[in-house]
Amino acid sequence: MCKMSEKEGEERAPLIEETAHLLNPFVHRLELNTAYDKFKLVFMSVVVLPVRVVGIVVCLLVAYVLASAGLWGLSREDLSARPLSGWRRVMKELVRGWVRGVFTAGGFHLVQVKGQQAHPKEAPILAVAPHSSYFDALPIVVMGAPSVVAKGEVTSVPFFAKYIDYTQPVYVWREDPNSRQNTIQEIKERASSEEEWPQIMVFPEGTCTNRSCLITFKPGAFYPGVPVQPVLIRYNNRTDSFTWTWDGPGALKMLWVTLCQFHNYCELEYLPVYTPSEEEKQDAKLFANNVRQVMADALGVPVADYTYDDCRLMHKAKLKNLPCETGLIEFLKLRQRFGLNLKNVEEELLNHYADIATSDGQINFSDFAKYLGMPESEPALIDLFKLYDKDNTGTLDFRKYLMGYYQYCKPANTEETLKWGFKLLDHEGKGQVFLEDAIEALQTSLDMTPEEVTRIFKQTDQNDKGYITYEDFEAHAKRKPEYAKIFLLFQESLKQGTRPRTGHLPPPGKKKAD
Repeated sequence: MCKMSEKEGEERAPLIEETAHLLNPFVHRLELNTAYDKFKLVFMSVVVLPVRVVGIVVCLLVAYVLASAGLWGLSREDLSARPLSGWRRVMKELVRGWVRGVFTAGGFHLVQVKGQQAHPKEAPILAVAPHSSYFDALPIVVMGAPSVVAKGEVTSVPFFAKYIDYTQPVYVWREDPNSRQNTIQEIKERASSEEEWPQIMVFPEGTCTNRSCLITFKPGAFYPGVPVQPVLIRYNNRTDSFTWTWDGPGALKMLWVTLCQFHNYCELEYLPVYTPSEEEKQDAKLFANNVRQVMADALGVPVADYTYDDCRLMHKAKLKNLPCETGLIEFLKLRQRFGLNLKNVEEELLNHYADIATSDGQINFSDFAKYLGMPESEPALIDLFKLYDKDNTGTLDFRKYLMGYYQYCKPANTEETLKWGFKLLDHEGKGQVFLEDAIEALQTSLDMTPEEVTRIFKQTDQNDKGYITYEDFEAHAKRKPEYAKIFLLFQESLKQGTRPRTGHLPPPGKKKAD
């Protein structure tokens, strides 16, 4: 049983925010800078690589034939109904031996093992971290091919689906809304069964990192509330050709460089079984976080509350030609401060920031004004940009934009503010605002040109009715909450008597003309 005492808690691995510098666990660079590395790559590519490829192919084919024979006559429903026994279990060991031969042919000649693997009855679940590579399949083989928790999509992958089936996996079908509960229930049933089920192995991080820290553990495997054995993976090669992250070398380059090493080092360490307390049995997230802390302490790395969603955010940023690290570090803090989730940030990233930002991922004042369709001389717009641009650099990155957006604009987008803003346009209270009304109101109040007003009017009147209602106005304001804050700044300047009669304030970064 593994517990964290108060003393041990004082010596725990630090949170990522406590470290001297912020780490990005989703970036990896594979550099071959020395003449020795380059010579070795060429030499091994010509002399050794062809032999290794032949060995890998032979081992894969033999393992596939044996797996097909061992699973003959069994459906996936049969595999999830009862554990393998008799001659099929013997065949499983043969398949495992040939799959181990795949890695031996690839240069993984020896795997160093520390500690002792617990019996399935003692620890039904193996939590393995850090997850950093598709080479993490090697520890699965070394651990006796425990059942894995796998996406249902892998059933369509040639060759490898057959090997995975032989582990009697717990499949997660994302299109099934009940899949999560079914997965938890299946894990519970296997853990409490008197039959000889293999252990269930999970990578609780849910995605690959560069092993610089342990990111948030998904709680799914911890909901059953059964003992878990933490297992650590280390790759100790001087050339790290194993790490596969969202921002890093491709799979083929990794495989090529790995197969061109004289020897590939892998180390597996079994930690003591972690038995959950009653509180942890009731709180899967607490259970997962405490197991993660134990593993981080053993690895000597910090923990970071990044998630698989952060990976997706980076990927979305890359697709939008924004820097891959856009908002990643600050999103970690903002998530806690404003209660953000991936859906929130993806919406803002895709529908707002990426539409405004230039190719370098920055927003200047002219871009900001153009996006909102307002004159650069508008004092309320200048004030809003200054609220975003706290350090007066004249540009916004995603961090500043997100901070300003959620700190100033979202809170300002209330029903009271929107009704006041609509009343500014609909001063006669007709409930309908025509283009002429909008031009008259916004020219007078916000010094906007007829062209600028017309552009915004057309965006708001999406059904081309020729007029806008409060519902149209509200819907557009939700898409661009900046307008609500501009209305408030305008209203505040009127109350304080500080608003100039005409908009002659210089935009940020520019001096007022003499």
